[in-house]
Order: sequence, then C-alpha cells, then structure tokens
Amino acid sequence: MPAASRAVWPMSLLAPRRARHLLALRRAPYLLALAACLALAPRVAAAPAPDAPGHPGDATAEPAAAAPDAAATAVTAVTEPALSPAELARWHARLDARLGKPARPVITIFNTWTHEYLPVDDPSEISQERIDRFFRCHFTGQPTRMDPRLFAALVTAARHFRVHTVHIVSGFRAPKYNLMLRKKGREVARDSQHTQGSAVDFRLPGIDVEKLHAWARQQRLGGVGVYLASKFVHMDTGRIRYWNGR
Repeated sequence: MPAASRAVWPMSLLAPRRARHLLALRRAPYLLALAACLALAPRVAAAPAPDAPGHPGDATAEPAAAAPDAAATAVTAVTEPALSPAELARWHARLDARLGKPARPVITIFNTWTHEYLPVDDPSEISQERIDRFFRCHFTGQPTRMDPRLFAALVTAARHFRVHTVHIVSGFRAPKYNLMLRKKGREVARDSQHTQGSAVDFRLPGIDVEKLHAWARQQRLGGVGVYLASKFVHMDTGRIRYWNGR
C-alpha cells in the first residue's frame, strides 16, 4: 500500500469517533436539564395546587364545588304534548276536507320596508305574535297587536285576484314616527289608525290599484283610501269612510 494511503487511513477511522464526541458534548446541556426536570417532577405532582381548598398559602381560596350529580346532568328528551281528542278530531276533519282536492296556493306577504317574507297557506295557522312582529314599525322596531281581520283581508284579496304576492307598504306606525311624518308634510292623520294597529297599506303586483280599491270598498271592513300616484290601497277597521290620496 502506498505511504500516502497509510497516512490517511488512521484519520478516516478517527473522524466518525470525533463527530460522535462532538455531538455528545452538544447534547449534554439538554440531557442535564431533562434530568433535573425528572428529578423535580414527583415533588411538583405531590404539592397541592395553589388554589386548592385549604392551601396554607391562600387564605381566600373558595371551597371546591361539589361534583355534579349524574342525575342532574342527564339529558332529558323533550316531547310535544299530545293533542286532546277534540283537537285531534279537528285535525282529522281538516285533512278529510282536503282529500282529493288540489293544494291551495301559498300566499307570500312581503314587507317592502324590512324585506321580510311571510308565507301563508291558512291564515288561522299564523300566530298573532308572528303577525304583530311582521307588521312592526320599521322605524322604531316596535310591534303592537294588529287587528287579525286585516291579515285575513290581505289573504282574501290575493286569492280573489289570483295572485301569489302581497306587498305591504305600511303596517303599524309608532306614534313618534307618525308625528315625524306629519312634520315632514306627509299625508298622515294625527290619530292615524296605523298607530293603533288597525290599518294596513298594501298593493297587489300586477293588479290595477283602482280595481283593488273597488274590491276593498265592497268588504265594508272600515275606512278605505286609494293612492293612485303611489299605487296602493289603505284599509282599516275603523268607521266606514272613503278618501283619495296622492
């Protein structure tokens, strides 16, 4: 073997050993820290928590809460109350009346201020609370009890003219909002029926406002006003009277 090869051979054997020694020296601080943590771990686990009840260093510690009762935390199923025999009989009668007949079209009532929709199949199935909320004052967000005869009249008008949508121009109007409109010169009465939940302004898309006005007068529900320029009809449940507006 050449002399140059004999000189290099021992160094090649020593190089891996030297690298291992250097790696061990670099790992030594981490190994010492890990050993210290392992030595202290039992003491930390055995020491009571600072906020545990009765800890000598925390005189204001609150007593531990009692373990929750399994029976108290159990989830109970909520079931709907069963219908009474009379209610069940009414439901069967309504279902029997619909057998063999085409489904009634759903009327969609649209609030032009809040952009909310209220689909209606049977007006009697819509709760009063839902009606009041839908016709609330758009300016204040305040609801009031609306006369249910107005809601029924809207659905009747839509079915009479065979349309599927009713546009609400005005429902309940809070008194302070009504006063603000009067100060702006709008056509609103001082004691408007709107402020009492007894009036509604509406239109039927695609139906001539004069035809709708004539139908509303035939109902003799109360006051009826027509606003040709704005293209809507006013109906209320006050005394019978008629007028024209802009």
